[in-house]
Amino acid sequence: MKNKGSNKNIVRWILLILSIVLFFGGVCTLFLYAWVGGFNKVKPIDTKEFAMYAGDVSGITIPDSVRIIALGEATHGNVEFQQLKLDVFKLVVEKHGVRAFALEGDYGGCETVNRYIHGGDGTAEEAAAAIGFPIYRTKEMAQLIDWMRKYNATAKEGEDLCFYGFDMQLYENNYKYLLEAAKIYAVPTAELEKLWDKSEGMYSASFSADQKAKVIETVKQDLLQLNDSTTAQAVHFADMLLQNIALGKVIDDMSKGNALRDSLMFVNTHWIMEQEEARGNGCIFVSAHNGHIERRHDYGTIGKAMGALLANELGKAYFAIGTDFYKATVSLPKGKSGKRRNHTFFSKDPLAEAAKKCGYETCWLDFSRIPDSTTLKHQITEYTWMGDVGEGYSPLMAIFPQAYRDWVSPTLLYDGVILVTEAQPIVVLQTTEP
Repeated sequence: MKNKGSNKNIVRWILLILSIVLFFGGVCTLFLYAWVGGFNKVKPIDTKEFAMYAGDVSGITIPDSVRIIALGEATHGNVEFQQLKLDVFKLVVEKHGVRAFALEGDYGGCETVNRYIHGGDGTAEEAAAAIGFPIYRTKEMAQLIDWMRKYNATAKEGEDLCFYGFDMQLYENNYKYLLEAAKIYAVPTAELEKLWDKSEGMYSASFSADQKAKVIETVKQDLLQLNDSTTAQAVHFADMLLQNIALGKVIDDMSKGNALRDSLMFVNTHWIMEQEEARGNGCIFVSAHNGHIERRHDYGTIGKAMGALLANELGKAYFAIGTDFYKATVSLPKGKSGKRRNHTFFSKDPLAEAAKKCGYETCWLDFSRIPDSTTLKHQITEYTWMGDVGEGYSPLMAIFPQAYRDWVSPTLLYDGVILVTEAQPIVVLQTTEP
């Protein structure tokens, strides 16, 4: 009997050990699968061939027929992608006569920046803080704003730079500037003023979304009835508030919210183009996350991203510059606390890996310069991994990296890419708005 019992115990121990081995083997396999971005084999880029076509960002050239130059960013939380805003904007101002910078930021907040770069009070850091999102309260954004202010100080009449926002997620500054404009044009403001709770610095809880929209629409119609071309911006402040209310109604449905937001950003970018055309400028510069500026990006059957809508309308007159990283340590928000933490990501993008092997810190790859006969042309046309980190973090991203990687064809999305080997996290400045 003892022997039988001992045999049973041995069997149990063997089964237990096998179970543990299989469990941890499965976990390790899953982790490996996640870390390498799946077992899809992506052929490495020939570095000699890559080096023949990669160049410095200063070498970016834009066709004369382009009306919108869009610069994407693979993450919002890295220093290098913020620095590229200034580097590329400087280039298109000096070489291509662009006079407008349009940001994925609050329109009203960006109007505060616009007033500052035209000689307004305050500091560049305070102007950046007025945009409203932590990702723009950085030294790099302040440097961009400071450069634009200095440029305008010596610009000839009519050649000054303007700063726009095309997002509608915030409303405080849009409300402030709409009220200001309504008073200037002697439009009744009594009902509009009732909407605001001064003690809380926000809309009064006494009004529903539809009631707020009705009041704002009335002010908008009063402005339009003046039939005065100088009211265009005032009307746009009203439109931004109406867009914010509309977005708020679907914000809990991520797909509908994203689709609506991109469609509205498309409308707002159009408005910016019209304002600049009226100033005699035929091309604008747009900066947003890669996902918003890509030539092909949709939300299933319910809508397309801003870049896809612009590309469909403008064709080759829309020039999209994507970005990617080999390794990025990204500053991301920690829940709703307002605090931020750094997380490290690897894109598994073979183009970024080639840039690293060639010794580049940052480089520009213009797809139009790569001959069809090359292996590299075939590789940038085929699907591959690219990094895609938004303004949010989930532990799932650490164990399942496909959550922050896209399986895409670079040439379908962009006219070229800027590759950053190792991207460093932004530092959010503790600066208040003016």
